[in-house]
Amino acid sequence: MAKGEETRQFIIEKAAPIFNTKGIAATSMSDIMEATKLSKGSMYVHFENKEVLACAAVDHNMKILSSKLQNALSGSSTSKEALFTYIDFFSNPTHPPVIGGCPLLNFGTEADDTNPIVKEKVNSAIKQGQQLLSGIIERGITNKEFKTDFNSSEFATAMFAMLEGGHLMARVSGSNDKMEIVAKTLKNLIEQNTI
Repeated sequence: MAKGEETRQFIIEKAAPIFNTKGIAATSMSDIMEATKLSKGSMYVHFENKEVLACAAVDHNMKILSSKLQNALSGSSTSKEALFTYIDFFSNPTHPPVIGGCPLLNFGTEADDTNPIVKEKVNSAIKQGQQLLSGIIERGITNKEFKTDFNSSEFATAMFAMLEGGHLMARVSGSNDKMEIVAKTLKNLIEQNTI
């Protein structure tokens, strides 16, 4: 990796948790300069403005989340186990896998009315998450783990929404008790569709 690319990546890695924790609007270039110990001039050599850096930080946070999730799922030997692993992966929002909490929830909430580029990035990631879940269920149906009438796309949407909602409730309250209810409910629904 060239020196310039290394510096650019370093800035993204330092900026990503700040943007995910404080939000795009509340994060200043001064915050990033303080974290990186780089001058304003150095920052603007690599990023023409805060919005360009914020988009790179959003991508970085979502890449970290996806990579950690895929790593967790790789140990699953059945579709049911994969769904349970997915639920467990998101079941501790007060100690999230990405610093600052779920980047989809954080950036999606902030960007829905203010930043169409970030909004589309989050929307795309949500669709990928739903497709991942739907694919796991469809494999489970094919492998005769799940009932044939287990609606993969509907359940994927409900599961995704329930986990994100549980994440929000847990982060705001500072307690995982509501997420525990969400996780238990989802696992019971999966059990009901297991052969």
